Amino acid sequence: MRLCWSSFIALVLLAPASGFAVSCTTQAELNAQDRGTLASIGEQLSDAVIRQDTSALQSVLLPSLANQWDGIRGAIEQAGPMVKGGKTQLRNVYLLDASSLTAATDTQFFCSNANGSMTVTISMRGLPPGKYAIVLSDAAGAAMAGQMGFVLAWDQTGAPGWKLGGFSGREGKFNGHDGVWYWTRARELARSNMPWAAWYCYDTAHYLELPVDFVSSPNLDKLTQEQGKINGAPKEDSFPVSVTAGDRTWKITSVRLDPTLHEPDLGVTYETAGTADPAVARTEAIAVLGALLKAQPGLRENFHGMWAYASSGGKVTPVMELPMAQIP
Repeated sequence: MRLCWSSFIALVLLAPASGFAVSCTTQAELNAQDRGTLASIGEQLSDAVIRQDTSALQSVLLPSLANQWDGIRGAIEQAGPMVKGGKTQLRNVYLLDASSLTAATDTQFFCSNANGSMTVTISMRGLPPGKYAIVLSDAAGAAMAGQMGFVLAWDQTGAPGWKLGGFSGREGKFNGHDGVWYWTRARELARSNMPWAAWYCYDTAHYLELPVDFVSSPNLDKLTQEQGKINGAPKEDSFPVSVTAGDRTWKITSVRLDPTLHEPDLGVTYETAGTADPAVARTEAIAVLGALLKAQPGLRENFHGMWAYASSGGKVTPVMELPMAQIP
């Protein structure tokens, strides 16, 4: 069995596997025993992440993932600053039954409440047959309002029990502002005809709402629908975009939210002829970032800074990160 997803990066919304019945049970619909067991495990795992007790987490790792522990440990350590000073607060638990699958398959679960008025969709790529649980929790009181997401897998080897199959950590706030704040800001910017700033504020709101990318809720669906209606927005098919500084023009191939420094930065990838001189590369990067801000001034006042990524011959190289105040 291969089930790492240490940072859940390759999981996307996909169509359910046809011909196989899978099911999801929400926390409210779980029987008392399952709810208590999963809640207890979720609290223990969350507490261990907050304490940065990697030994405790490794001890409950799914045995088949032993050779992938370094990646999972890296994700746990990266989450340390996000959850520091917080106290575990469980948010949601979902029990997933994919035991009817006959092979690893792209699988989608529909998790509805008792009256069916709200459905959360959980989508996983290459899921092996078995039983799983998703636990989402928060580090309440942490300065960055850290969020945690765990994948648990029911392990039949040895003593049967729930084992750790994956982890993801993410900020819940940037500089004290949560997803709702950025959503509200995105609406204001859209009304003010600043489509680029609005678009990336929507992206930021989406990022801050959940610690994982494979869960979709009606609230997030609404956010995505609003975002998609922005005229002049930098949608994926609008790239490359050309920017000019002096007598030079560059093609920007992508702009995305980049939270590497736990700040609302934007990562800008642009085509370059390439240079081995770091000073020349930095000068070029500053020119590209400055040209983009002149073309889209709304970005300067709504984000912390920018990362420059130079693309040449299919290779992308990070050049630098600058706060907005240092970009001319």
